[in-house]
Amino acid sequence: MKLELILGGARSGKSRYAERRALDSGCAVTVIATAEAGDAEMTERIRRHQADRPAAWKTVEAPLALADALRREAAADRCLVVDCLTLWLANLLAGAEELPPAASAEALPRFRREHDDLLATLPTLPGHIILVANEVGLGLVPDTALGRLFRDEAGRLNQAVAALCTRVVFVAAGLPLAMKG
Repeated sequence: MKLELILGGARSGKSRYAERRALDSGCAVTVIATAEAGDAEMTERIRRHQADRPAAWKTVEAPLALADALRREAAADRCLVVDCLTLWLANLLAGAEELPPAASAEALPRFRREHDDLLATLPTLPGHIILVANEVGLGLVPDTALGRLFRDEAGRLNQAVAALCTRVVFVAAGLPLAMKG
C-alpha cells in the first residue's frame, strides 16, 4: 500500500499534480469526489475537473461516507485519488453554524464517527491512495467562529493524515515540494 497526501492552496495545481501521480502509478484509477454541486459555480468546477480526467477513469461520489467508499474501491492494482479532503470536512461540518461559539466539531453527530473511521481505514487499504487537501492555515485568521472551527479542523485533519502517509507533497504555483518521503 502506498499512501500520499498532496497539499496546496486554492488553484495551486494540487489536483492536476495528483492526477499526474495517478497516471504514473500504472494502475487503473478511481477518483473519489467529495464535492457536491450546490450551485452553478460548483457545478461548473466539477464539470471542468471531470473533463480534464482520462475517460477510462472511474468516478465515485462520496460527500460524507469517505471511509466506506475507500474500502469498497481500494484494490492492490488500483490507484484511488480522493479530491478533496477539505470539501469532505466542510460537508461533515454542515450544521456547525448552529453550535455555540466555543463549541468544537465533536458536538456534530456525524463528524467524529466519519473522521475516526477515515483515519482508522487509511492504513488498512491496499493499492495506491492519493489524498488531496487544501492548506488553509497560511492565510488570515477567519473572523467568524465557524471559519475558525473549519480552519482548525482542516489543520488537524491534514496533520493526522500526513502522519499516516509515506509521502507528503506541498504544491504551489503548480510546483511540487516534497515534504515527506
